[in-house]
Amino acid sequence: MGKLFNAYVASYKMDSKEWEEFLNVAGDIYNSPQLQKLGDFEQHLKINRLQHIRSVAFLSFLVSRKLKLNYKETARAATMHDLFYYDWREDDLSHKLHGLRHPKFALKNAYYLCGTLTKKEQDIIKRHMWPLTVVPPKYLESYVVTMMDKYCATIEMAYSMSESCRKKLDVRLGLGE
Repeated sequence: MGKLFNAYVASYKMDSKEWEEFLNVAGDIYNSPQLQKLGDFEQHLKINRLQHIRSVAFLSFLVSRKLKLNYKETARAATMHDLFYYDWREDDLSHKLHGLRHPKFALKNAYYLCGTLTKKEQDIIKRHMWPLTVVPPKYLESYVVTMMDKYCATIEMAYSMSESCRKKLDVRLGLGE
């Protein structure tokens, strides 16, 4: 397996030196009650929203640091990219067009959580669903989060829908044989 997948696995173990470094940058957000509450919401079938956010934010942190981008703003914004409190699968009119609308909900909740956000953090949260949302990101950091979001979602859907994928990942996570 590649380095990126190994980092994905590390996002679940949360016991590496890199995880500690991530928490030094975004731990105040990640450990907040508002973010921890997202563990109650399904994101990608067998994966809850907190697990998804953790993986996206951790991988975005590592990739942006490797590329010598602003890894601090990237990690913080990625930690809030899906900061919304509803199950988008419910048959509720307010959940229609979820893919297009939830970045704005997440941005509003990020303001409530942090008070202020940089222009880059705003762009990361608002544009993470590109190319579904028409306006592309302005910053390289936003593209990193967009790509890590798609990468993690792909793994999570494979994990949720394929027993063989689930067994392989569970072994890597120390949950299986």
